[in-house]
Amino acid sequence: MAKSSAKRLFKEDRIGADAPASGFAALLEGSFGKRGSMEGTVIKGLITRIEKDCAIIDVGLKAEGRVPLKEFAAPGMPSEVKVGDTVEVYLERMEDRNGEASLSREKAKREESWTVLEKLHEKTERVIGIIFGRVKGGFTVDLSGAVAFLPGSQVDIRPVRDITPLMGTPQPFQILKMDRARGNIVVSRRAVLEESRAEARSELVANLKEGQVLQGVVKNITDYGAFVDLGGVDGLLHVTDIAWKRVNHPSEVLQIGAQVTVQVIRFNADTQRISLGMKQLEADPWEGVVARYPAGLKLKGRVTNITDYGAFVELEPGIEGLVHVSEMSWTKKNVHPGKIVATSQEVEVIVLDIDLSKRRISLGIKQCIENPWEAFRAGHKIGETLSGEIRNITEFGLFVGMPGDIDGMVHMSDLSWDKAGEEAIQTYQKGQMVEVKILDIDVEKERVSLGIKQMTADPFEGMAVNFKKGDVVTCTVTAINDGGIEVSLGDQADSFSGFIKRGDLARDRADQRTDRFAVGEKVDAKITVVDKAAHKVNLSIKAREVEEEKKAMAEYGSSDSGASLGDILGAAIKRAQKKDE
Repeated sequence: MAKSSAKRLFKEDRIGADAPASGFAALLEGSFGKRGSMEGTVIKGLITRIEKDCAIIDVGLKAEGRVPLKEFAAPGMPSEVKVGDTVEVYLERMEDRNGEASLSREKAKREESWTVLEKLHEKTERVIGIIFGRVKGGFTVDLSGAVAFLPGSQVDIRPVRDITPLMGTPQPFQILKMDRARGNIVVSRRAVLEESRAEARSELVANLKEGQVLQGVVKNITDYGAFVDLGGVDGLLHVTDIAWKRVNHPSEVLQIGAQVTVQVIRFNADTQRISLGMKQLEADPWEGVVARYPAGLKLKGRVTNITDYGAFVELEPGIEGLVHVSEMSWTKKNVHPGKIVATSQEVEVIVLDIDLSKRRISLGIKQCIENPWEAFRAGHKIGETLSGEIRNITEFGLFVGMPGDIDGMVHMSDLSWDKAGEEAIQTYQKGQMVEVKILDIDVEKERVSLGIKQMTADPFEGMAVNFKKGDVVTCTVTAINDGGIEVSLGDQADSFSGFIKRGDLARDRADQRTDRFAVGEKVDAKITVVDKAAHKVNLSIKAREVEEEKKAMAEYGSSDSGASLGDILGAAIKRAQKKDE
């Protein structure tokens, strides 16, 4: 085989048969060395013919080589080479097992590309490539024959869910790393976009003005608004500037990745903070609102939001009014608005007031129905007797249900004539039916005052006839405390009670002691105070003793008997005792 090859090479190199043997050996060795150094390089060849799907190429060797036509065409395109064309191919081997030269157009293009790419990489210039495949962790890119790896993180500035639109389209890339020995190339599309983005950002910021209308892409959504990418710089679209109508959360209107048209509201060149708005591009619905919604106008609206202090009602897109909790019901007090109305519910409201400077409309719901307090005043009179259920018991009285679904109050002082309010209120229970008398009706304050004790006559009035200030009465001690003694008066001890202060227990200070008395003991005392309003009677033993002393002095003091004061008082006491007997 070596011998026949040598003969062909000799023939091709035009080595004469008459050449000396030593010269032939030298020429033969040189020819082999020359041909061997060509392997692994790119050489030129001539297309001599086309057979089926291959091009037959003469590269000046002992045998021709063949290259598939598809290697001369772009992906998906037909080949345009023809007989007589000169092309560059990569010589893999001088001779394959078929005796032909092993050639490759793809490897030739790859070698060409590597040379060009290395120069571009050194200059950090961009390259043009086509994404044509997907591999683990990224994608493959054709760089004019050289295959590069595009990591998934380097495809775009933002994560890309679908890369299909980018595939098959020539695009610029930046080479991040090259290793020719290993055949590795890593490229980035993101680096190109960031560089372009920085240029666009500088240009945008330089020309940015308040009032300017721009196109942007929603980049991120938060509770307070959305960040919009304006092409290299972000602006904040606050939730209150998205629409004239109420927007509880930006996600109700916007989506990440959505294209939006916005207006620059404010721009701080120092901090480069940009405030954006969408509603500013629409007509302001508050223009002419005073004429459209005069005070007293009744209309229907939809509840859009409920808070602790009231409910917001939409009157038209972009126009909302607040129904304060105090304006929601005539009778339901201290109730959360959510228990009166529901979100999205249609309600009838009346316009109460408009503050155009603050863009506030005050609405009322209860004013759309009859005021039950006025209806109660029209149907009932003071002094009238009614029956009602105890709906609530508080520390200051009872709330009793009245006609019209309103509550009247029985103050604890109006529960009983003879019992303290704290004691009297203990005898009532929630849900109990009681008879009451109307004491007062105040529509302005929405109050109806009731009384239970007024259902019976005031027993103190009878007491005032039998007992009056200055009378000396016999009392029975009912209780003893540090401040004095409590007593009952006369035969109606259960009905009337009085009090004798410690200082009124005796004329002499030494005898002003409560321990001198016992419960059930009878004492004589003078009535010093009769307070009809408070149903209060105060008595004094001291006043009685002083009065008796004065009488004794008046009776015995003018005699010339020479009796001492002690004798006079002793005689007066004996006389009083005989009278009692």
